Amino acid sequence: MKSNKILNLLIAGIALIGGILFIRIFMEDTEAIETDVAIQNSVISPLIYFSTWLLIATVVVAIGLSLLSLFRNPENLKKTLGGLAVLAALLMISYFLADSDAVYNAAGGIEPGGEAGSSVNRWVGAGIWYSIILGGIASLFFVWDLVKGLVK
Repeated sequence: MKSNKILNLLIAGIALIGGILFIRIFMEDTEAIETDVAIQNSVISPLIYFSTWLLIATVVVAIGLSLLSLFRNPENLKKTLGGLAVLAALLMISYFLADSDAVYNAAGGIEPGGEAGSSVNRWVGAGIWYSIILGGIASLFFVWDLVKGLVK
């Protein structure tokens, strides 16, 4: 119960700070905000910094709590590591399926950075193959679930 109160106070504080920063923007003239750099820095920059730090804090807390939950439950940790191993194996397969040929534009010239043997080309191709493989697996599971539902 006490942690609920602390969480509610934290949420209220974050909302209050965000609201104040947002209202400060509406108090300024629109034209002045668009043209005056000093007003932009004094009014808009704090909201952007606050939002950025709030996003970073949220990501850190979410990842931290997820890892804590995994380490507290070894069975879930084994399942997660197994899933990551399967994904890594699929990434390796897609990397070997990808080519690193030159990338040509519509005029028949080689695109800048698209030379033959480029590692960027290889990783882009691997990403495409990875998406195709994962999409195919997802489609198979979708069809399997659909058939299973029809049989019931």
